[in-house]
Amino acid sequence: MKQLSAPKGWSQLLLTPPATPWAALRAAIAAGGAATAQTLIDAGLRGRGGGGFLTGEKWRATAQSDASPKYAVANAYESDPAVFTNRLLLEKNALGVVEGLAIAALSVGAREAMIGVRAEYSDAIRSLEAIISTAEREGVLGANVLGSGRELTVRVVPLQGSSMIGEETVLLKALAGKRGQPEQTPPYPSEVGYLGKPTAVNNVATLAAVSWILTNGAAAFKQIGDPAQPGTVLVQVSGSITNSGVLEVPTGTPLAEILAVAGGPARGATIKALLVGGPSGGFVPAQLLASTPYSGAGLAAVGAHIGSGALLALDGSVAIPELAAMLTRWCADEACGKTIPCRIGTRRLAEIGQRFVDGLAGPEDGQRLQALAADVADSALCAHERLTPSPLLTGMRYFEHEFYPASVAQASGAVAGRSK
Repeated sequence: MKQLSAPKGWSQLLLTPPATPWAALRAAIAAGGAATAQTLIDAGLRGRGGGGFLTGEKWRATAQSDASPKYAVANAYESDPAVFTNRLLLEKNALGVVEGLAIAALSVGAREAMIGVRAEYSDAIRSLEAIISTAEREGVLGANVLGSGRELTVRVVPLQGSSMIGEETVLLKALAGKRGQPEQTPPYPSEVGYLGKPTAVNNVATLAAVSWILTNGAAAFKQIGDPAQPGTVLVQVSGSITNSGVLEVPTGTPLAEILAVAGGPARGATIKALLVGGPSGGFVPAQLLASTPYSGAGLAAVGAHIGSGALLALDGSVAIPELAAMLTRWCADEACGKTIPCRIGTRRLAEIGQRFVDGLAGPEDGQRLQALAADVADSALCAHERLTPSPLLTGMRYFEHEFYPASVAQASGAVAGRSK
């Protein structure tokens, strides 16, 4: 997946390597862990992995934990098999990611840091290992980090398995060689993480932003994008679009503008909707694209979420019920099955979706969907489980006429399937 050209005025801080290697790490060592975490809080940096937690708060909580040893982990594992934003980032800016991880480790008091990445990302792994090897040889990493007297080992851990490994508690188990199933939170990894010890876990895009902030300042970062969630994010655009690829986008950019930068609809196509967030994402109809900002709050208002960072442009040939049912089946297949709602509830959701595809659904199916979706969300251990109903819920919310035969909809006023 290629990087698309960004328009003038769009900051490109994630995909651009630091101008002065290790300057941010030197600044973090000089400032100390507490001050570094506060700088990130002042910058308003939130996790780029989908959770949206304040990065500085996560680091502070890890550092303040009484348990030891502590660890730092970079999550580069893509949960969406059709998205490659992390891979592109590692190939373009491995230096920024490794530097950000080193800053995280020293700030929380860790001596060991790991990067969990898909094993098939061979070019990305080579880039990371080359950066780490050079840093160790030059005294940037190792027994005496930049002459500070601090010790830090960074290693790359190639991983293989289901999409669930992208969930942070599953990632920590995979790194330890254990079965990949999510854990109830709280306690969070900042308290009980890798090997049961306090661990700072950050998405690789978050760590690349850390490097930029400590070089350019918190105030400069806050001037980029949405003030409530400042900075940039990586977005992969595909589907019925002129140019498929990855864009680095200021947060808060309207969805319609992102599509325009990617060249607009493919020749002869008319965009019907966007699937935003990957397999467990939400459908956003064409009439809302201009008014919907790409931010956590903006997408939540229309039933979608950032998720994997995917934007799939859909034209009029796509049957929303069929796509929603297929995505729900995929989510059910990928679910770990640790809890009954995960093991059975997601399967029942997939069955309801198939009833709509087969033309067998009535108003009671919409009601069952709403009730089951609420039950699954309320008892979910992880975001994968909680968000599995999203394609069906948003599909019915905006394209209800495709889910019910006209006669059923008119006779019943079949509104039960709408999500609020």
